Amino acid sequence: MENILELQQVSKTFPNADFVLDNVSFSLPYGTIMGFVGENGAGKTTTIGCIMNTLSKDSGTVKLFGTEMQEEDTALREKIGIVYDGDNFPPYLTAEEVSQIMQGMYANWDPALFHQYLQRFHLPPKQKIKGYSRGMTMKLAISAALSHHPQLLILDEATSGLDPIMRDEILDVFLDFVQEEDHSILLSSHITSDLEKIADYLTFIHGGKLILTETKDNLMYHYAVLRCRESQFLALDPADILAYRKRDFQIDVLVSDGKAAQRKYKDVIADHVSIDEIMLLLVKGERV
Repeated sequence: MENILELQQVSKTFPNADFVLDNVSFSLPYGTIMGFVGENGAGKTTTIGCIMNTLSKDSGTVKLFGTEMQEEDTALREKIGIVYDGDNFPPYLTAEEVSQIMQGMYANWDPALFHQYLQRFHLPPKQKIKGYSRGMTMKLAISAALSHHPQLLILDEATSGLDPIMRDEILDVFLDFVQEEDHSILLSSHITSDLEKIADYLTFIHGGKLILTETKDNLMYHYAVLRCRESQFLALDPADILAYRKRDFQIDVLVSDGKAAQRKYKDVIADHVSIDEIMLLLVKGERV
């Protein structure tokens, strides 16, 4: 069994809303980190809801550890650590009280490990969560997600609200987590610099549709942007164009193989491309 998580043609509609999650399919292999990228409202949180069965999907299948999760699958949920974008715990609780509650929910809850994370992240165990900063509440949620020894972490904007130094420490924690070959992480984030540091795969979603899944190495080392004049753009083979965007006196064209494009179109400049620019071109750009 190669994939810890598999989505096949997952769709979700909402009454009286224009948004539709439209046939989303991707797989997360064991021992890897996947960055789940998209602007606000793209469908990241809806997809996570369908994975966790907190939202009832209209169609498609979601397999976790090779099986579809049912409502009563507490054993399967034991293997998943989840951090939501927003309030993960009631603000009137303390971290110590969170530990007591989680111990009743998870058979593998490890209070000693939880308190190690509290110390590492400088979180006061007896202070009410309402007195925590945004960053502190996210560190608490990450601590709780890790402290019942899950195999899969699903993290919705888990590094948002953290300063760069703390984000770097959290990323190290995530990298340590996937050193175990049967562990994986799905990390939804708009902070692409974080994903460039730790992700093995990147999946882009826009308007409820999956627009690209690729290894980070391919994106970083093979994808490129051609800087074209109008005449150069018109001479390109449409099959080479993933997306393009017109600017004042230039057309930026995203291609999947910059070196091949440079050999094919010798008078066109091919630049390395960042994850941010790839996302911008995929989301804001046009298709041929």
